[in-house]
Amino acid sequence: MDRDGPRIKLRLEYDTPLVLGPGKAQLLRLIGQHGSISAAGRAMGMSYKRAWSLVEEMNGAFATPLVDSSRGGPGGGGATVTATGQAVLRHYESLERLLRDTGAADLGAIGALMKRGEP
Repeated sequence: MDRDGPRIKLRLEYDTPLVLGPGKAQLLRLIGQHGSISAAGRAMGMSYKRAWSLVEEMNGAFATPLVDSSRGGPGGGGATVTATGQAVLRHYESLERLLRDTGAADLGAIGALMKRGEP
């Protein structure tokens, strides 16, 4: 356990092939910040192809796309996180907070049972 306590990494698995976890949530956040799938991927240390593949996976799993993109060209392309994508990210972050806040006692109890390293 680090000095700031345990980290929660929420991973949601649905019947569709979608797994929604911290990486895809971060990709959505960064697309929203940068307005670009390639810039978001670079910020995460992944290729554009990998970032685009993750976006396609997320878009294909929901009734409406999470990310809307336009092709590059002379004016450049871009990407935006749709209202559905913003809602998914908001709910995901809410679940993370719920686990962290409501589960604090349980997280502490598990941590208390762990081996302690030598100083």
